[in-house]
Amino acid sequence: MKQTDTLAYYLEDLWTKGFKLSDEDVHFIYFGKYSANVEEWKAILALRLTLKLQQAFDPSFYISVLEHISSKEISTKKEAYLSLEKQGISNRA
Repeated sequence: MKQTDTLAYYLEDLWTKGFKLSDEDVHFIYFGKYSANVEEWKAILALRLTLKLQQAFDPSFYISVLEHISSKEISTKKEAYLSLEKQGISNRA
């Protein structure tokens, strides 16, 4: 796994771009990742969509996206986006 594929790197990248998440938000993001037992890319995708569509970190939206894409049948980003679009969650803001 490349460093750029890690959740920690993504969070650091957000920070350097001026998007400051609270320590509580970061802890919740990791809590969600571990409780849903998902790969790094799924947690990043859920966080990216949450921030893009909600314009802020919304814990309940993040968890709902994360739980939806945590399915073992979803193994690629394309499959995740297609599945979310079927649920009415579009990555086009």
